[in-house]
Amino acid sequence: MSSASPTGRSTSAIDRALFEQILDCARRLASSTDLHEVLGMIIDTLRDFLHADRVSVFQYDARTHELFATQSHGLSRSLRLPADLGIIGEAARTKNIVNIPDAYADPRFNPAVDKATGYRTRCMLTIPMLDFEGQLVGVAQLLNKSAAHGGTFTADDEQIAMHLADQAATALKRAALIEARRIKEKLEADIDVARKIQLASLPSSLPSIPRYEFGGHFQPADETAGDAYDVIDLRAAADAAGTWRASADAMIFMADATGHGIGPALSVAQVLAMVRMGSRLGVEADVIARSINLQLCKDLPMGRFVTAFIGQLNLDTDELSYASAGQAPLVFLKAAGRTEEDERNANAMPFGIDEDFQPDVVAPYHFEKGDVFVLLSDGYYEAANPQDELFGVERAIQAIRASMEKSPVEIIKDLRKALADYCQGRPADDDQTALIVKRVE
Repeated sequence: MSSASPTGRSTSAIDRALFEQILDCARRLASSTDLHEVLGMIIDTLRDFLHADRVSVFQYDARTHELFATQSHGLSRSLRLPADLGIIGEAARTKNIVNIPDAYADPRFNPAVDKATGYRTRCMLTIPMLDFEGQLVGVAQLLNKSAAHGGTFTADDEQIAMHLADQAATALKRAALIEARRIKEKLEADIDVARKIQLASLPSSLPSIPRYEFGGHFQPADETAGDAYDVIDLRAAADAAGTWRASADAMIFMADATGHGIGPALSVAQVLAMVRMGSRLGVEADVIARSINLQLCKDLPMGRFVTAFIGQLNLDTDELSYASAGQAPLVFLKAAGRTEEDERNANAMPFGIDEDFQPDVVAPYHFEKGDVFVLLSDGYYEAANPQDELFGVERAIQAIRASMEKSPVEIIKDLRKALADYCQGRPADDDQTALIVKRVE
């Protein structure tokens, strides 16, 4: 006894053979997790089963509401279209098959592609690909059924196409999810490498300079950060390079690129490398600053910039001269008994904005015993408590002044405790970098 199929035909031996072929197709589609391979199997299977000349499969991008094809018979490049456009868009929108027996007689057909490629479309079958929840995964489009098999797509072809599309949608979604996971895992691995490289580029310890101590701390908000700092012993750098600079003994550096993550990390790494190179060549701070700005004006995209402090400490005069490109405030705290403080703004615009970079001439800072110079990135001042109140400059200064008798490393430790107490567990929104210079003798 035979049974009825959805088309009203009785199930014959040929139908059963076709059913077995569809099951075999499903098994083959399920056997691969490679998105490229699955797409290739889908277009070849639809072409061979339904005797079409060409097949394209458009995947659906819900984020942009677009349909895009990366593989197709006769498609030489990737194609991306609005999900509501044309016949493909109609199938996606209505989630119904669109069967056009005579393309040029149908007003919905756009012959522009035929004119551009020289291909002649006679008939077309466009099938929405839906997952088990009825959500759109993509659209398949078949062109020009073989004349030897009737020349146009029939109602039976529609039924076969829908069965194949159901299997293809499941395989496609599975492969796409696995591909997305692979990409995510690779990106996470790349970010981890970038983080390790960035951490390795920061100083593992700060140099020993007569009469001075240094403390630094770096806390990224993400896996990678847009902050960097360093203290460079210019005497050791000069010896290694075979030169000597009598005008300065140490380079003090901190930078903060806009944003945080991989992009800013690359920008600030570039600045750090240029500062270190300039130091080894014995170049003045203002010259290094101008050179960095010129390069970043060429390299950074519009709207991106880097704030930075580049200072040179002279042990003969105990003076810190500098160029501060948008890095502010600059806080200089006097030792106990001389409680006044010197808080200054930057003396130049940030790097990467304007090639005409000329720092204002400012007096250097003069250190006496016990004086402390403080550089903090915005992540400190703009850290907020659960009530969205900022930590601010004054709280930072109060915390540092309360620990003035301690070493720079201990001062930063106490500052971070004060910051953590204030924020009450609220996570940081920006990278936090601190650099402190103290004259101890």
